[in-house]
Amino acid sequence: MTTSFPPAAAAGLAPLLMPAVAELVPPAWAGYRPLIVEALDGFLGRLSGARLDAIVAAQLELPEDATAAARVVALARACPSLHKLGQVLARDRRLDAQLRVRLQTLESLPPETPAEVWLPLIRAEIGAVPHLEIAPQALAEASVAIVVPFARHGGIAPDARGVFKVLKPGIEAQLAEELAIWAELGDWLEARSAELGLPELPYRETLSGVQGLLLNEIRPETEQAHLAAACRRHAEDPNVLIPQPLEYCTPRLTAMTRIDGDKITEATGHRPRLARALYAALLAQPFWQPQAQTMFHADPHAGNLRVTADGRLAILDWSLVAVLDREARIALVRVVLAALAQDGALFAHALAALGRPVREDALRALSATALAEVRTGRLPGFDWLLSVLDRAATMRALEFPESLVLLRKALFTLAGVVAELDADCGAVPLLLKHAFDARSFDPRGFGPHVFAGDLGTLWLSGLPIAARWWAGYWQDWSGGRLPFLPVPG
Repeated sequence: MTTSFPPAAAAGLAPLLMPAVAELVPPAWAGYRPLIVEALDGFLGRLSGARLDAIVAAQLELPEDATAAARVVALARACPSLHKLGQVLARDRRLDAQLRVRLQTLESLPPETPAEVWLPLIRAEIGAVPHLEIAPQALAEASVAIVVPFARHGGIAPDARGVFKVLKPGIEAQLAEELAIWAELGDWLEARSAELGLPELPYRETLSGVQGLLLNEIRPETEQAHLAAACRRHAEDPNVLIPQPLEYCTPRLTAMTRIDGDKITEATGHRPRLARALYAALLAQPFWQPQAQTMFHADPHAGNLRVTADGRLAILDWSLVAVLDREARIALVRVVLAALAQDGALFAHALAALGRPVREDALRALSATALAEVRTGRLPGFDWLLSVLDRAATMRALEFPESLVLLRKALFTLAGVVAELDADCGAVPLLLKHAFDARSFDPRGFGPHVFAGDLGTLWLSGLPIAARWWAGYWQDWSGGRLPFLPVPG
């Protein structure tokens, strides 16, 4: 018996949109095509009538021969949760190239909301401010907010250029409506996935866990705190710029310094240097922070990354962050060290420390597979570690906390942007460089603990490590997994 979910209420929407969605599912994910189409159909069917009518109208305004990618992007623009998903997938090279180009337009949208809508909202928050001039035209429009430039001239305070980030009218209700639907849809996704014979995935836990984090998108005070923390972290870095929050901030309005620059993927020069700067600023520096908890930018799509005229990296939009504690970062390092040492018990223990173990058999199987990959020549680097975390989730070996779910998404997005700048740029060399950098290798931090403790232990246990490698090679050889060696008869 097929698990049902309410279909789209508008009769004209399904014929326009669902074939386009099905067409854009990559061949490698063909088995998921019915699940994706049915889930989207059910999501739209739960939206309010007014919103659904607006989505239908937008689809009907497109030319009859509009491409599938154009139809999907038009839908994403009308739904903030789908807009955010589109930004995440925009740099995924497994997707159709035409779709990726279309999705990349969601990273930086021209403003559409007229001034008569957003100007009263700004005035209501800041009141009458002498010598402050608000531009008549917005600078940009994101998934949940509008960015409006302003300038301050004369008076006692120094001249300044800044931007207001004001929430779109009604966006809180829209996002709350959508997130509630996705949370409800989690149970259906798990049941329908089983009916289709697809791998068991923790849809419900993932969707409900990320829900609270996505709500930070509509909490200006939260972003203001994140901006202040990011400014403190990068204050001594001459190559990185962070917008500074200004005195006009309110609980519903963020005011910050304006940083002009080109979208990072449109930079014409110094692309390898920019790729390294991205990994350094958004991965290596926060990873080796000495504090008990450290903050990672969790929405590093290309629209939030700019290059200034003098070649500096500007990192915008700090509404979404993932906070990782010292123990989780130590566990990530130990996963890699355990793979190098071919220590299956240490590998499973370190991986289990990142979440809540669900299936011990899946955890053991993943440990065996991951260690075999390293023995057969795969470097236990950044891509390998991300793939291990993804498989731990898809195999239901672990349930990750919401912060690590968000970080995995962010690192996936970051890797896609870096690959467009420099396909040969690796994260591991930069992580190691910052680990031994004098500013990062703080005696209060966990770097000395990991390297003095774990590496010291590995150094003293060289013989057992060698024995584990040879034992693993024998298993691979016996099982025919080493193609360059003959299999014993």
